Amino acid sequence: DSDSPEVVDRKVKALLNKLTMERFDSISDQIIQWANKSEKEKDGRTLILVIRLVFEKATDEATFSEMYARLCRKMMETISPKVQDDGILNNEGKPFAGGQLFRKYLLNRCQEDFERGWVAKESTAAAAAVKAADDQAIKESNERDKKDSGEVELYSEEYYAAMKAKRRGLGLIRFIGELFKLQMLTERIMHECIKKLLGNVENPEEEEIESLCKLLTTVGEMIDNTKAIGHMDIYFSRMKELAKSKNISSRMSFMLLVRRLFPLTLFMEIDSLLGCYRTSRE
Repeated sequence: DSDSPEVVDRKVKALLNKLTMERFDSISDQIIQWANKSEKEKDGRTLILVIRLVFEKATDEATFSEMYARLCRKMMETISPKVQDDGILNNEGKPFAGGQLFRKYLLNRCQEDFERGWVAKESTAAAAAVKAADDQAIKESNERDKKDSGEVELYSEEYYAAMKAKRRGLGLIRFIGELFKLQMLTERIMHECIKKLLGNVENPEEEEIESLCKLLTTVGEMIDNTKAIGHMDIYFSRMKELAKSKNISSRMSFMLLVRRLFPLTLFMEIDSLLGCYRTSRE
């Protein structure tokens, strides 16, 4: 069956692996063709599958989040109006269809992953903390026995799970920012994300601070306006408070202070220069 979920999954994954800015138009057109298989359905299941695959790719490869956001924008604009979900009705009592349905699915996915990420982050962090001592013991033992035992595992599965959760969490934040820049998400959603990331002032996680700084770097220029000046003052006040915390590293403190002392537009230039400096040192 050429329209089975297994075939769609395999074909769309292959196309996403080939997607580059140079081949963007041709590859994205093929991905949209697969999404349009939902024309024959009443629950949009194929479109949901394609969105999931794009979303996972975007959050796992944060470097290319701008390209994947552009793909989502194109899908929203060109998806067939015959694609609909009879289980989701608009204010007029009609099923969501076409680009409206695509945006609805995408927003739901963003919200679910953002909220689920918090739960997953807390559980994986707890598991990683429990295993931290064991990891260190294993590492020391492996270093002593390396000549005899050869290649061995240095870290636990929980450690790698925590690292993967962190990578995908940062990727999600960056992807959300890129979607906002393409006017697919509202400014209100951006403020809700920032408030969530600033919620734990007394004992913050480094992932939260890093995600906050990444989001402000991505969307700061667009939300730092007269209308939102009250929100921005509160954000910077909390960031200043966070920077003084003894529970965060000097690196995190520096990231927060730079954003507090400079306008966001100027900071983006500073951040770029620091990135070039780090690369040259490496």
